Amino acid sequence: MRTAFSTAHAEPAERKRAWSEAVSRTYFPLELGFRPGPAFSGALEVWSLGDVSISRNVSDGVVYRRHARHLLQAHDESFLITVPDRAEVSFRQDGRDVRCRPGAFLIERSHLPYEFAYSEPNALWVLKVPSPVLRARIGAPERLATLSFDAAQGVGALFVDMLRLTAPRVDELDEAARAMAGRHLVDLLALAVEADPRTLGSQASSVQGAHLHRVERYIRANLARADLGPQGIAEACGLSVRYLHQLFETQGTSVCGFIRRQRLAMCDEALRDPACRRSLSEIAYRWGFGDQAQFSRQYRAEFGCTPREARAAARG
Repeated sequence: MRTAFSTAHAEPAERKRAWSEAVSRTYFPLELGFRPGPAFSGALEVWSLGDVSISRNVSDGVVYRRHARHLLQAHDESFLITVPDRAEVSFRQDGRDVRCRPGAFLIERSHLPYEFAYSEPNALWVLKVPSPVLRARIGAPERLATLSFDAAQGVGALFVDMLRLTAPRVDELDEAARAMAGRHLVDLLALAVEADPRTLGSQASSVQGAHLHRVERYIRANLARADLGPQGIAEACGLSVRYLHQLFETQGTSVCGFIRRQRLAMCDEALRDPACRRSLSEIAYRWGFGDQAQFSRQYRAEFGCTPREARAAARG
């Protein structure tokens, strides 16, 4: 589904306020800073792809600020993957600064204050991804925030190409196909960033990071196995069980905790997928839970609602 907004439809004196409201509705509450004077031009298109969305943001120079006060009422964390088309953008979050030129993309986190700016007229492609969707594919995605990734070649270029090509076709797709297209975009994003050594975590050495990356990939590929556990994972990855536990301790979690969260994330995605016709128990068993009651308890502890409530909310 496509929605569109343009300041051309607002009175000149109201255009900055109207743009602020449109942007905050599309992403999350933000404070905007403009150049002096009444002149401002902006156009925003948004396409929904299930849990994720694509937007095309074209505007004069502006500063977007996310303050601590905006976080007080924030419940659902999201990540914005932003691709500048025309001019360089600057981004500051968590004490780190990054500049991103056309030919690259950067990742922003909604649950920390930040400042995002460009001084010249610009055009941006933005993919908005809920945190659980990204966490189902990338461990600790907060590691990605404030990093700029190459979009001029390889998988990064393929991800951006697909982002641009998908948007004009969204209205031709039914609900199930849109949701699937959104998932494929996130899969490509994960491929584009997972090999970058900067995503391995500042607390781990490069060797530890490589081991962790291999282990996480093995776990995601074997979540359906009910017997998935530290012993089997260590043997499959050529590590000792003790070293395996140490790898996850550097990330502030445990092996079993990581497995549980990955399984819950995949179950949550299935529950919110309008094309999924599996029963709750089938979904639980599909992703490695051997007991539906246990699955329901853990799901509620993680997401604050029961699996049945989540499915009902997703189907309206």
